[in-house]
Amino acid sequence: MKITITGKNYNTYQHLENTIQKKLQKLDKYFAEESDAKVVLSQERGKNKIEVNINAKGAQFRTEQVSDDVYEGIDKAIDKLSNQMSKFKGKLKKRFQDNKSVRFEAIPEPETEAEDLGVVRTKKIDLQPMDVEEAALQMEMGGHDFFVYEDEETGFVKVLYRRNDGGYGLIETSK
Repeated sequence: MKITITGKNYNTYQHLENTIQKKLQKLDKYFAEESDAKVVLSQERGKNKIEVNINAKGAQFRTEQVSDDVYEGIDKAIDKLSNQMSKFKGKLKKRFQDNKSVRFEAIPEPETEAEDLGVVRTKKIDLQPMDVEEAALQMEMGGHDFFVYEDEETGFVKVLYRRNDGGYGLIETSK
């Protein structure tokens, strides 16, 4: 596994980087081919924030942990990634059955039954052409954390969402 460790306003040191690499190597047994792991360490309101993204030929796993102790946060992140793989093992098998990048036999069975993520409500919306400022206003007025709209310049569907840090994020489609 190729591991990239970066710090955002955070000074990493050799022992920390070695610990991260050692713990992430434990997840390497789940992947048949070379996979990439990106770890971003940062400080947020006096706490350590650890973001881990693993990309294995289309199969992507992500977690974000906030902890007082960076080593505790790393342990939580590794556990969370391992649990994600176990929990969604069946669904991953169906989706990536032709893709040999994930070793499903190495992923442990989930401890509990995976919950049915069935759709409990469907809502139809009429996409209105607008700019991002109007979409933000509509989202705030509706009291939602996201808003789907059609960009008035490109005609593409976009999703505006509220981030955990209070800012906004924008997901753009290309088709």
